Amino acid sequence: MSSAFEKPPEKCVSAAFKEEKKLEDAIKRLLDRGVPKDNISIVGRNFQSEARITGFLTKKDVILDGMTTGAIYGSLFGSLLSLVTGVGVLFVPFLGAVVAAGPLGAALLGATSGALYGALGAGLGSVLMSLGMPQDKAAIYQTRLQAGEFLLVVEVPADKSGEIFLLLQAAGGEEVAITDMQIPRQPEGELTSKEQISPEMRASLSDEAQSTFVETYNQTLGESKDKTNALIKAWERIKHLFDRDETGTYSNRKGN
Repeated sequence: MSSAFEKPPEKCVSAAFKEEKKLEDAIKRLLDRGVPKDNISIVGRNFQSEARITGFLTKKDVILDGMTTGAIYGSLFGSLLSLVTGVGVLFVPFLGAVVAAGPLGAALLGATSGALYGALGAGLGSVLMSLGMPQDKAAIYQTRLQAGEFLLVVEVPADKSGEIFLLLQAAGGEEVAITDMQIPRQPEGELTSKEQISPEMRASLSDEAQSTFVETYNQTLGESKDKTNALIKAWERIKHLFDRDETGTYSNRKGN
């Protein structure tokens, strides 16, 4: 039996939560209602499991070092963050180190679009605005995150947005809103060019290393059909073949 939420999302329903327990309850209600976990994003600073995450404060460091140790995925994050997909830690101006999960977390970590990458330097509110959230609401959410609250964003078909709005209100969400925000996704299939590597990651790789990254990513994706595994294997291959130069770029091929 197919879910009414399986058609492509057209709206985002967002809410701030003061308590992690209420946030977890809201996510469970969404999943029970049939919302795919791939459509649920959360951002916050003060998750109870945060103390277990150490040393990964920038997007680049998370991507280069966090993924290959498995430190940003799965069981380390406890029950709440295991309910959603793609958990990571990144540094955001005005907020510091935050935990981000779901498609919004993946977009922040990968800086999927150039516009998103540029907006991140001005804070999370600017990122939300670049994705289509109204300025007043984006500013409120940034302020609430600074105060230690949590942001929940749910992507839904337009005809289900009212239902999800009421669900989040009933679950204790505040500043609930329906917006036209669109969260960018990673390419579904193989990388067709080096330009599809996100700007921050590409800046850490020489041209030769970028080509190696794309080749390894595509080969692993073809074998495993798992984008996360392909990303991890691509970085492992880079570290195996290249050393960093004085600027921190992987450019010096080992053994030369």
